[in-house]
Amino acid sequence: MSHTPQRRWRRAFAPAAAVALLSGTILVAQAPPASAEPVQVGAGSYTTTPPAGASGPGDLNGAPVSPKVTADFDKPVATNDWWSSLIFQRYPDNPYGENLYAHPLSFKARSDGLEIGHTATPQIVADGLKYEYPHSPDLTLGVQGLDAPSARVADYSDWTVTADLSDSSRTLRATVGQGLPFAYADVSGGPVRVEFSAAPTIWHQDGGVLGATVNGRHYALFAPSGTAWSGSGTVLTADVGAEGYASVAALPDPADLDTYAEHAYSFVTGSTLTYDYDPDAATLTSRYGVTTEAREGSSQGTLLALYPHQWKESDTPLTDLEYASPRGPMRVVEGDHFTTELTTQGVLPSLPTVDSADHQRLRALIDAELDADDPWKGATDTYWSGKALGRLAQLVPIADSIGYDAGRDELLGLLKGRMEDWLTADGDGDDAQFHYNSQWDTLIGYPASFGSDSELNDHDFHYGYFVTAAATIARYDRAWIGQDQWGAMVETVLKDANNPDRGDDRFPWMRSFSPYAGHGWASGHAGFAAGNNQESSSEAMHFAASTALLGSLTGDDELRDLGVYMHTTQASAMSRYWQNSDGDNFPDAFAHDVVGMVWGDGGDHRIWWDGSPEELYGINYLPITAGSLYLGHDTEHAAAMHDSLVSRLGRDPQVWREIHWAHQALSDPQGALSGFEAQWQAYEPESGSSKAHTYQWLSTLAEVGTVDTSVTADTPHYAVFTKDGTRTHAAFNAGTQPITVTFSDGAELTVQPGRLATEEGDSGPDPDPDPTDPDDPGDLGDGTLHLGDGTLSGTPGAAADLDIPSAGGANHDGTPANPAVFEIDDVTATHDTGQTTRFTLPVDSGSSVGNAVQARVSYDLQGDGTFDRIETYNYFATNDLPGWETYTQAQGTRSSTGQLGDLDNGTVRLELWSALGNQDSRIRTGGPDGDPAVLRIPFHD
Repeated sequence: MSHTPQRRWRRAFAPAAAVALLSGTILVAQAPPASAEPVQVGAGSYTTTPPAGASGPGDLNGAPVSPKVTADFDKPVATNDWWSSLIFQRYPDNPYGENLYAHPLSFKARSDGLEIGHTATPQIVADGLKYEYPHSPDLTLGVQGLDAPSARVADYSDWTVTADLSDSSRTLRATVGQGLPFAYADVSGGPVRVEFSAAPTIWHQDGGVLGATVNGRHYALFAPSGTAWSGSGTVLTADVGAEGYASVAALPDPADLDTYAEHAYSFVTGSTLTYDYDPDAATLTSRYGVTTEAREGSSQGTLLALYPHQWKESDTPLTDLEYASPRGPMRVVEGDHFTTELTTQGVLPSLPTVDSADHQRLRALIDAELDADDPWKGATDTYWSGKALGRLAQLVPIADSIGYDAGRDELLGLLKGRMEDWLTADGDGDDAQFHYNSQWDTLIGYPASFGSDSELNDHDFHYGYFVTAAATIARYDRAWIGQDQWGAMVETVLKDANNPDRGDDRFPWMRSFSPYAGHGWASGHAGFAAGNNQESSSEAMHFAASTALLGSLTGDDELRDLGVYMHTTQASAMSRYWQNSDGDNFPDAFAHDVVGMVWGDGGDHRIWWDGSPEELYGINYLPITAGSLYLGHDTEHAAAMHDSLVSRLGRDPQVWREIHWAHQALSDPQGALSGFEAQWQAYEPESGSSKAHTYQWLSTLAEVGTVDTSVTADTPHYAVFTKDGTRTHAAFNAGTQPITVTFSDGAELTVQPGRLATEEGDSGPDPDPDPTDPDDPGDLGDGTLHLGDGTLSGTPGAAADLDIPSAGGANHDGTPANPAVFEIDDVTATHDTGQTTRFTLPVDSGSSVGNAVQARVSYDLQGDGTFDRIETYNYFATNDLPGWETYTQAQGTRSSTGQLGDLDNGTVRLELWSALGNQDSRIRTGGPDGDPAVLRIPFHD
């Protein structure tokens, strides 16, 4: 039985300041305002009145809370960031917020100012399960006499925030940000006041510039020229006038004072990310820039400390300055910006289905989902409904790829029905609906779960599944996703989680993604001593992948590029900060090579519920989709992660085993498939997974191999695989016209609209096939030939079962004996160099034992009666259970002679016979339904 996560409720190891959560959350329903008509968005709608009894953003006791902002605050309310506890008061008795981890500095607001610290030495806590760089204040920056009743947010930008601490006559406005070694303060009502947490050693004092060491860490204080720092003991002040300013910097070394002094009066006033995705070059270039204002002199720019995922991917010159951080060493650049460049590896909507997979089994497994008493498994809230939508959406392209049109359409019907229910607010209190909260600038789905309403947690985790379902529907029904239909409402849901449009004041820009951190934050309020947290990085990646796909399918490049940016950037951060892929991200004393959660102050080898080791690893893998291939970009690292889990368990994974088979397949495809085959009938999938999707994933990778990142393509939606030195190229066309995709190794694929193609051809039937003329048996098309009554043809005939006579107890391995012969002649076609013969042959020997069917394919290139190429395949031993099994070329070649070339009025022959046994066997032929026998030859018209 699979275990399901109870994230955000079990907080048995929450940091100290959050221990109050252990007693549980008492949710007090907020009284809804007067009824209002739903807001129509295309065919969908949302409410502006919450459902009766629903909870909205609230404190620990369930009491409603309002955003803590100043009167001049004029932006959409942002949540889910490293500084969110400033704006979202989670604890009734704490109006100042929790620790803020900006890196390299940490902060905490209090009534008399802003604490500043920089912890350079990690602590290993919780019996070795967590490492942390806790906030340890070295000084407090404030105003003489300040006694602010609360902290409020005056402004924010992409990775900076301005905190306001004011009383009736004094004000401190401090701007701090990720990557900034400075804190900048504007003050009024009194002198700037700095109080050290211990007696400092003053090693430099010259007018407004003072250097001090406290608790072994070095700081510089900068007041305006013409002023001076004075005081004794632990308190210093500078009289900066009625409206003045000051800055504080953490120094790597006292010798660096002059470098920091050059930028001390160039105050950072904002930060902006811009990114440029170039599909033709498969590159993502990101610019991280700050705006500065010279408070005196003419200095521009500043010093910026880069995380490892930034400085290791940047050509911007680095200085020798460095800081320790919970993510590894931060390196410093000088100026007002830096850029990174990453290769975009592509996002596929699904993997192709290979011919060697048992298509009959895939169909039966899809039917098991469709025939379930409740395909939704009782889901009612946004998270579990989302997971059910995702599970069923993954089956749609699989059904399509095996020609199971009825199953595909039934699945699409299920998705449409549930999505339309969620995307429509009838105003009658229906169970599934979205509500827009204008006070918090957010869209909340009800019924909610895991604090997505009261804490604004996890919106990207939940809503990513809705985006996946919408993209899947759009792949097969463009009209459904139209702006006048359901597209506009889908985009409204998407933009609540991560909005690319800075001019859209309904939602903040990129709520759930922290651009400087390179990943998202899950908690809406960040009300923890350890800062904010992110557990399921993979569900955030799932949101990014689905956003890229939906943007391409709707022709919205802004959405597409947002998805590409988040997916590419977070893939770079995830392997480092959750799995220590570089080897220098975790402290040396931390004994684990993976964490389940990243916190503002460190990393934790635990998760939000009392889960198994399989769940700790797996929560950062699921859901497995074609957007999960990033987990295999480094094959050796993927193998190390799987081996790490197996070593910890002392056995193969048993919980969420299909999640771990899927992950194992990224480094050991055949081993993963073998594990599945041995257990597939006995295990229970994780709620967001299905046996059909797992089998398709494993069988595909077993045939095509592991991800090959050395090759790129000029489209957002591609992947390349390699096995035994042979590459397989795959690409998806999200547009409405055919495209030719060019790969960096010179390969090209022509891909039809809405289709997924590989170099061997389309992975599924064309939406509008151009049928071959059945009266012209020599019309080859793409090389797909169907078995008829002694014939091979480009189109399937009537369904039939043909007998293959028994071997009569003799051994005919390699030598045809009384074979069934299928042939096509007068064929003129071009040889696809480098491709091979493939076949899918449904066979059955009933309940008899010891039977085996064997195949031989022969090519007479000129039609002169001499076969130029003969391929004999290893026999296929049938089981003793009635029912179709699939014989494919994956059995391997027993022998081959001759060479292939172009066909010029040539002949192709397939022979099938019983190599062993005493029982006649059957082969299924003809018919577009079910699993007819197919021979695919490496030729095309």
